[in-house]
Amino acid sequence: MQMAQQTLTKTGYKILGKNPLKGTIETLGAKNSVTKCLVASLLTDEICVLTNVPNIQEVEVTVEMLESIGSKIHWDRKAHSISIHTPQITSTTVANRFSGANRIPILLLGALIGRTNQPIKIPSVGGCQIGARPVNFHFDALKTLGVELSVQKEEQTDLYIAQAVKGLQGGVIRLDYPSLGASENALLAASWAQGTTYIHNISLEPEFLDLIHFVQKIGVIVSFVDDRTLKVQKGVHRGVEHKLVSDRAYAASFAMLAYATEGEIFVKGARQEHLGNFLSILQQIKAPFWVENDGILFRYTRPLEGSVSVETGPYPNFLTDMQQPLVTLLTQTKGCHQVHETVYEQRFGYTKTLIEMGGHISLSQNCCGELTCRFKNQDYMHSAFISGPTPLSGKDIFIPDLRAGFAYVIAALTAEGTSTLQNIHYLQRGYGDLLKPLQSLGADISYLD
Repeated sequence: MQMAQQTLTKTGYKILGKNPLKGTIETLGAKNSVTKCLVASLLTDEICVLTNVPNIQEVEVTVEMLESIGSKIHWDRKAHSISIHTPQITSTTVANRFSGANRIPILLLGALIGRTNQPIKIPSVGGCQIGARPVNFHFDALKTLGVELSVQKEEQTDLYIAQAVKGLQGGVIRLDYPSLGASENALLAASWAQGTTYIHNISLEPEFLDLIHFVQKIGVIVSFVDDRTLKVQKGVHRGVEHKLVSDRAYAASFAMLAYATEGEIFVKGARQEHLGNFLSILQQIKAPFWVENDGILFRYTRPLEGSVSVETGPYPNFLTDMQQPLVTLLTQTKGCHQVHETVYEQRFGYTKTLIEMGGHISLSQNCCGELTCRFKNQDYMHSAFISGPTPLSGKDIFIPDLRAGFAYVIAALTAEGTSTLQNIHYLQRGYGDLLKPLQSLGADISYLD
């Protein structure tokens, strides 16, 4: 890989709060788009070029993983572009060192299944510890097309093994839940199948639509039958160039940072059509924004107020990755608010730290919204009740996962006094190193010694 490694070696940030943040920040390609398109490039043995690529750890891990199976990659960080070429698959086994690194290995099942007759072996998937991420949705979809799957233990790790001995045949896939990952895997596998595949109850996340556009460019024949059903046919696969869709979670994170610090941030690249319900929530708490041709301006003009009820769910519902930063912002918003998490059952663990900083937050096992919830009548604290505004105080914090990490960044920059944040490698997965971007906005932030 012809690139300079930029893996963050510092382990923590020191932040002094109460500085209004002002300036411009740019959002590049979405974390959940760039990694999936890199995997989808395996559908062709020709060169693919991705542009608008963010300098984040998730990309580093995915690049290393693909190089280990035969991909030749050049990453120009300054130009935000990656060229990837996989003329042949040199290994169908993904090393155990990638176990738990992220959610990407399982997508190699769908992407590789048509390029080799050899068994494909991948380690168990990982990512942030925010709840169960079952693979049954993936397995059921792949089995429909003729993939034989098994699980075996190796070095205390589950190893998933896939092979299509009789080849892949089109079929009708019905997803029990509009899982983003399962939708992606089904699309990739269907791209190899003979005949026609119908995939019902797909994800509609902008990142999945971006993947659809990418594989269409490669030559896969993809069309919508209705709003949640895809028709997929093999086509002729070729190399392409593709500009990645911007990262809506990144954009929303900095938007909430603007209001929490009583500042003003222009997020270049933010797209109104992808933020949807998030912008309506801002309207409800009197947080004004201005949509411009090349981004959105988020400006604090008066104290936030207005009780809101929010439910996370599959797009176009509120994105679960925006939930933690939003709860932090709501601690600074006058009113009584409720947030119902329907995607991950363990995503409110981070609130303990916010409470210790001064936030008024309580959790409940009960559903507090209108969406159908998989966690109903189960012992999961998946609803939060927040009352605000309450002043926050600085604290020494250990980051448990990516989005909770940014919630703590917002809390630290809002709080009175100094906070320290450890385990900032979690932040690097989706945001890269935040030191320079935050300093450019006026934040008092430095590395821990």
